Amino acid sequence: MISRVNQQDLPDEMRVVITGIGMTAPIGNSLAEVREGLLSGRSGVRPYEIRYFGKTLAGVCEFEVNRHQSKKDARRGTRAGSVGIYCANEAILDSGIDFANFDKSTVGVYVGVTEHGNVETENEVYQIKGYDYDTSFWSHHHNPRTVANNPAGEVALNLGITGPHYTIGAACAAGNAGMIQGLQMLRLGECDLAIAGGVSESIHTFGIFAGFASQGALASHSDPAKASRPFDKARNGIVVAEGGCLYTLERLSDAKRRQAKIYGEIVGYAINTDATDFVLPNAERQAQCMQLALKRANLSPEQIDIVSTHATGTTNGDSLECDAVRRVFGQSEKTFINNAKSFIGHSMGAAGAIELAGNLPAFSDRVVHATINVDDLDPECDIPGLVRNQPREVNRVDYILNNSFGMLGINSALIVKRF
Repeated sequence: MISRVNQQDLPDEMRVVITGIGMTAPIGNSLAEVREGLLSGRSGVRPYEIRYFGKTLAGVCEFEVNRHQSKKDARRGTRAGSVGIYCANEAILDSGIDFANFDKSTVGVYVGVTEHGNVETENEVYQIKGYDYDTSFWSHHHNPRTVANNPAGEVALNLGITGPHYTIGAACAAGNAGMIQGLQMLRLGECDLAIAGGVSESIHTFGIFAGFASQGALASHSDPAKASRPFDKARNGIVVAEGGCLYTLERLSDAKRRQAKIYGEIVGYAINTDATDFVLPNAERQAQCMQLALKRANLSPEQIDIVSTHATGTTNGDSLECDAVRRVFGQSEKTFINNAKSFIGHSMGAAGAIELAGNLPAFSDRVVHATINVDDLDPECDIPGLVRNQPREVNRVDYILNNSFGMLGINSALIVKRF
């Protein structure tokens, strides 16, 4: 039985707060840039072409790869590793931690991913094609590039971290799952600083585009900026995106001790499983996931000010999530609903972490960013509080609930409180 815990009754050593954010997304390479893009309605989706599949659309990141990584390490590593290294270093800088003098054996790295290794394997198969598939030309970097712990491991190598590191394979719920893992490890005393969140290199593998296309789930539109359109009646699928967002998480006692700035406190979370289908979501299980997160946070639905939806732009996925949101929040107009994929596409394992970050500034500016491209709202997605096309200024933002769901029926919900 899962008990209700009042977060305010927990000692500071058990309360976990966000003190740093490092990110790259198709609309910016910092929280300030991403937030500006969300409030101005700027899309990061553009025309894109990839080997074998051809012309399509994607959310593409343009961050400075060699800002924190040597050219040699970038060549022998992975795109996901480079995304993680950039985000981790930026998060540490943002946190103000004296990392040079921090005990690296007490730092944990918990990076969520949807999939990893496909990019490298596709590239290497393509390269040995030119040598008549002679495997003696196979890259000696293949194994460390494709092992499941790679993105977190590359971060640990880059930063000299000797504490625990691993990736969390949680499909498109992975960004939330990485943060939940970081919180749990801090509470267990397994680390004193957690670098946690999610990364994605998905646009660099033709297989993911071909896979979604074969499902009839890949978005298309004559105007790239309008291709990702959750909740709209004319939505026709997912825009694949890359990106990453890693956070520094600390116990409140440690953050207070060093007088850190605090973006918010994680007060509730849940992960559950549909156990019904490989790809089709289950609204009942999604609702149960949100309800469990609320129960753990000792909150009622009407106390949530923003629900950041997972909605990907697929017909069934969006409708079923809206059904789940209605089951939890009813017809209340006190809770505002938004979606960031309409701006950047679906950044897979990074999605939950990026989307949460984009909403955190609302704690101070009290502005809920919109869901863009909702030109003709699908009646099945007509939920009270949906912020459409223009941001909305509100009276308060004290709690944000962040949804992130994935294939094989994995659901996650994370609740962050204004500190």
